[in-house]
Amino acid sequence: MIAVATMMAVASAVAAGALMVAASAPFDRAFAQQRGAHLAAQFDPAKASTARLVDTGKLAGVAASSGPYPSTAFRPVDRAGFPLPTLTLVGRPGPDGDVDRVELKSGRWARKPGEIVLTASFDGPTTGIGAVLTASGTTSAPALTVVGLAVSAGKSADAWATPAQVHALATAGNPVTSQMLYRFDSASTKERIVADRAKLAASVGPGALLGTQSWLDTKRAADQGAAATVPFVMAFGVLGIVMSVIIVSSVISGAVGTSLRRIGILKALGFTPREVVRAYVAQALIPAGAGIAFGVAFGNLLAVPLLADTEAVYGSVPLSVAWWVDVTVPAAALVVVGLAALIPALRAGRLRTVEAIAVGRSPRTGRGRWAQRVVGPLPLPRPVTYGLATPFTHPVRNLAMLLAVAFGAVAATFAVGLTSSLTAVGTSQDPESRAAVTVTTTRLEGAAPPPPPPPAGSGAGSPSPVGGGMTGTSAPRAADPAKVRSAITSRAGTRSYYGKTQGEAAVAGISGAVRASLYEGDSRSGGYEMLSGHWLTGTGQVVVPTRFLERTSAEIGDTVRVTYRKETANLRIVGESFDTSGSRLEIHADMADFASAEPGTFLVEVTSGVSADRYARELAAVVRPLGGDATTNAPSGQDGVILVMSAMAVLLTLMLVFVAGLGVLNSVVLDTRERIHDLGVCKAIGMTPRQTLGLVLASVTAIGVIGGLIGVPAGYALHGLVMPVMGRAVGTALPSPVLDVYEPVELVMLGLVGVVIAVLGALVPAGWAAGARTATALRTE
Repeated sequence: MIAVATMMAVASAVAAGALMVAASAPFDRAFAQQRGAHLAAQFDPAKASTARLVDTGKLAGVAASSGPYPSTAFRPVDRAGFPLPTLTLVGRPGPDGDVDRVELKSGRWARKPGEIVLTASFDGPTTGIGAVLTASGTTSAPALTVVGLAVSAGKSADAWATPAQVHALATAGNPVTSQMLYRFDSASTKERIVADRAKLAASVGPGALLGTQSWLDTKRAADQGAAATVPFVMAFGVLGIVMSVIIVSSVISGAVGTSLRRIGILKALGFTPREVVRAYVAQALIPAGAGIAFGVAFGNLLAVPLLADTEAVYGSVPLSVAWWVDVTVPAAALVVVGLAALIPALRAGRLRTVEAIAVGRSPRTGRGRWAQRVVGPLPLPRPVTYGLATPFTHPVRNLAMLLAVAFGAVAATFAVGLTSSLTAVGTSQDPESRAAVTVTTTRLEGAAPPPPPPPAGSGAGSPSPVGGGMTGTSAPRAADPAKVRSAITSRAGTRSYYGKTQGEAAVAGISGAVRASLYEGDSRSGGYEMLSGHWLTGTGQVVVPTRFLERTSAEIGDTVRVTYRKETANLRIVGESFDTSGSRLEIHADMADFASAEPGTFLVEVTSGVSADRYARELAAVVRPLGGDATTNAPSGQDGVILVMSAMAVLLTLMLVFVAGLGVLNSVVLDTRERIHDLGVCKAIGMTPRQTLGLVLASVTAIGVIGGLIGVPAGYALHGLVMPVMGRAVGTALPSPVLDVYEPVELVMLGLVGVVIAVLGALVPAGWAAGARTATALRTE
């Protein structure tokens, strides 16, 4: 029991420590190794000459600088014809520099026009080494061959090429700017970065500084995945440590209590009190040492999935559990176990030799008699009332059992709430999956194309040409949104629908593109959960995530200028959305604010009683000839990190519940062995094995009930404490649907967990007591 309890506690603590390191150390290590830029600044070359920009690297407080490098934005298209996101392209003669030493993950650096290096996150079948991209979707766009994949810890660019290539790709809409990279003597706070930025702006004159990117924002985005995991793993680690203290104290105390005669004999043979104390502490440390060793290995395995996700962010920078975590946690666990065992061991050392030999194993006379008098008159079978009073014979031992059951109930309640909240987070981030049917204005991948028309001169029954691919036929075309909309509204079974399209937009005050989701019609059914304000109710409104408000220092009610394609609109912020999609910002606005926007997708709700599958098939038959498609929505799958976190929560909870059951088993074994003579007397006067079983189980039932009553509210409170901390770790508050996940019936059922733990833990010794022969039980005296 000591080994399992310490294994669980150490495994949780090692995993928590590893994830705490992963929440900062990998980025810090990669950033320091590459001498990442504390501030990446974009300047207007028409207002700040090269010489003037070089001089900014000599300002007070600037430790190092690189640049200026020509920079522009472009949106390449892969060989399959799909456009990539808008990329920031920087012209650099090589990956090295005083600041931001870009690390090549594979391939080589671009040496001539027509070559490009992509950030490693774009590595894929159509964008890997040797892939050919076109600079845009136009037929005259130049081709670019991917010759390398690189990692920039500071995210200074998405792609790199020769300076001449950057100038060749610049357009009127995306002119060339000058990028400067800076490292400062002190850049640990936002205030320091803001002060240094103001100093740069003042040195180059008004209007020359176009935008900046702080390393603090990059670090926060890179760390938030592991950071979200730390609070709940730490919670399980604390529960495990407390459980270990309870189990160790209980086991050693029981060992002392059942070995009084042995302790007296040892002292009579010459053992000193100090030697007796050392003996009983060693009884705890030996199995604890084995449990700690297994716990370190298990904790490293628990941390592997999330560490692997974090390592992918940093390319070739190695990532593993820090050595000091594997040393500090076991050392601390040994100290905790030793202290937990020391108190009952000191009791053994203080025992007088004569008293220990005389008392032996028997409990003190008269202990628990008052409990027998209280429960005896209850209208229950006598074996049950006898069992209900039994815990009061050893109040300290049964208090340890009560605490073990209560902490098991805490873990179960917390885990149920945590997994429910994680599921709610995943569901809230995919609002489109709430609709029954998705209708697109282009055919979905894998959908059968409409049959080509029969050849000229053939009869109506002539077969369509097959076996010749698409040769001689026109390329698939997008459907007219108005015709698709008409097909939806005229279809029987349509309850409601709204249109949606996504694209990139520019927002004044934010460097780089943001994702814009535009809606047509009443989109409340497909809206994100709101932290404050409200969802879109008309034109002139925009809903933004928390990170948008933090980055722009805006508030609900402020107006922002949004440019979508070539149209600009001033939109008022009306709501703050719950969005955990990562570092890229997404805003939500009404499609009517931009005349050129057309819905690419319609999300449809069907009326009650209508089969979504049948509705989608019939609607697809109408819209496919137009170039569109319709399909039912499958339930949204959970994000990989959420699945890993849920699995870890379930595993750690099962371990805690198992340890709690072992704590009950330990206490009940001691009680039944100490009371075997009493049970023999009861059997001699007619108690059946079934009544004996009921007696032992009744002795733990009340403890299970009380443990559940204590554990469920504590687990509920722990969930309410940990979930907001997890939200703050990823830079957002949490909406009520994510926090308020417990149902009253669910809480009542969780209250029974304490009874289940207590009964299951007592089954084995109860069965042993029921099967013990009367004569054998009496002879033990």
